[in-house]
Amino acid sequence: MEAGGSFGAGRAGGAFDPIAFVKQPQTILRILSWIFSIVVFGSIVNEGYVNSGSEVLHCVFNKNEDACNYGITIGVIAFFASMLFLALDVYFPQISSVKDRKKAVLLELGFSGFWTFLWFVGFCFLANQWQRTSSEGLVLNQGADAARAAIAFSFFSILSWAGMTLKALQRYRLGTDMSLFATDQLNGNPNIEPYPGYPTGSGIETRDTYQSPPFTENLGTNPKGYQLPTY
Repeated sequence: MEAGGSFGAGRAGGAFDPIAFVKQPQTILRILSWIFSIVVFGSIVNEGYVNSGSEVLHCVFNKNEDACNYGITIGVIAFFASMLFLALDVYFPQISSVKDRKKAVLLELGFSGFWTFLWFVGFCFLANQWQRTSSEGLVLNQGADAARAAIAFSFFSILSWAGMTLKALQRYRLGTDMSLFATDQLNGNPNIEPYPGYPTGSGIETRDTYQSPPFTENLGTNPKGYQLPTY
């Protein structure tokens, strides 16, 4: 993340460096969150429903449909949110308005913090329901691996989304670096008009040298040709 600029990004219109972008911690956290969400809702959808001696499918988490629905819902939303915020990160340096950048950072901060809390709730909910699940209801340990994977990657999602919340908070605290405007002036940016200088005079040069003022003679002496009156 660049220290200068507005909310962690440089000037608008700069060249996009894909290698530097991928190496950013924020980008790595988004990709990890995207992968974790796939594992969570994918495990529940594929193997999270079992039939315990009947044709009716039940949720592997203590036959609680709410547990499976909760895991799938937050996983799918996190999947799309990770992609949207990743696209926003690519477009963010092109935003020239400081207000728009601030809105984007606040949106990310609020959503990431809220989704960290939802992942924490989901982890506790799934882990609690899995502890209550009877082994007799799982034929040949059916769905156990999927349940453990969903619980584990729910915990990993807490860490990744908490990391993105901290990164968004750092970007918000950076705010706007007004030194960029001074830098543009020093670099001679043609798109920014320089400030007019202070007037130094009429603009007409003069070569007149300094002349001593009149009456430089000593006032205590008698001027030449002047006679003192006698009384």
